Amino acid sequence: MPTINQQDVMLDPRVREAGVTIPVYGQLPFVPERASGCDIYTRDGRRILDLYGGHAVAALGYGHPRLVKAISDQSKTLLFQSNAVALDIRAAAAEKLTRVAPDGLDRVFFVNSGAEANENALRMACMATGRSKILALTQGFHGRTAAAAAVTWNSEKWYGFPRKPFAVDFIPRDDVAAAKKMIGDDIAAVIFEPIQGVAGGYDLSAEFLLALRELTAQHGAILIADEVQSGIGRSGQFFAVQVNAINPDILTSAKALGGGIPCGAVLCGHEIAAKFSVGDLGSTFGGGPVAAAAIAATIDAIEQENLLANVRRSEAAIREHCVVGPVTSVQGMGLLLGLRCDRPAIEVRDALLEHDILTGTSGDPDILRILAPLVLESHHIEHLAEALQAIAPSTN
Repeated sequence: MPTINQQDVMLDPRVREAGVTIPVYGQLPFVPERASGCDIYTRDGRRILDLYGGHAVAALGYGHPRLVKAISDQSKTLLFQSNAVALDIRAAAAEKLTRVAPDGLDRVFFVNSGAEANENALRMACMATGRSKILALTQGFHGRTAAAAAVTWNSEKWYGFPRKPFAVDFIPRDDVAAAKKMIGDDIAAVIFEPIQGVAGGYDLSAEFLLALRELTAQHGAILIADEVQSGIGRSGQFFAVQVNAINPDILTSAKALGGGIPCGAVLCGHEIAAKFSVGDLGSTFGGGPVAAAAIAATIDAIEQENLLANVRRSEAAIREHCVVGPVTSVQGMGLLLGLRCDRPAIEVRDALLEHDILTGTSGDPDILRILAPLVLESHHIEHLAEALQAIAPSTN
């Protein structure tokens, strides 16, 4: 008779997880065993085209040789050391990141995630200005920690903490007139996503972004660009603000930053950096050697393999060929796209999964999200277009 351990091995991982984890995630009906390029191979023999990239994390797809080698080599050389010592690989990662960042962002504070990056960016803004009110945008999402969730639209539904750490108000997105009324001398920072990811790949207008930049500069407030989802090449530039030549005071990055290794970063200019000294900020694992090696390798791959140009080509092809079947229009930028559907997007997602294509839903129930790896190829887009065309017409 099998032992308990053998019985556990025989169980579906979804059953095993349900028995030992807190049930806060909705999970898809397949179990990945391995992945390569843009494809996931499942336990039951399926090959699924991944156009969601683990919430925009898998920038280089899966098993990219440059990234795998960097992680392996660094793990063998020095698996971990804290920020109590300087590291060549940490310096290299910071140098590469500031080189591809918007002008003026020449200092880095490494952390572990997007929420942690935004948490620190907001804290830095309050400390640097001495002010205590933050403005965010309607429909924006910035994370689930105390400060990051405080500036996330509609987070009251799940916030959980007894109170927010500072005063918060929300500017209606793309409303220049409202921004002019709301941004004043009492504002510590305005935080925004240039392409709102969870909201469905909604790209803010160039006029609105310019207004945020001019108004925050006029009133001495800090402009924080949350590029956790839109950054590291996903827009067709290294950072989406570069498309409109907007230079924020602080920029946050994570998700694709390490190609799959957990990491994040806060970037700022030297004037803001000069306001902080030893002990003002901290992170045990931020900037660890393996994460730093992954960051450096990801940036190198994007540059040396011309992936920014590939993202722009892929976006153009999706816009040209994938407004078919249930898709009526496309919004967003690069490979952070929202496909507007003629029915609930979850129905389209499920139908595509039957065609072995993984996509994602969003905060807008009619928007299907595409967050594909930057290494996406033309035949992948053809597969998506054919699958969309094959979905039965809406009965409504």
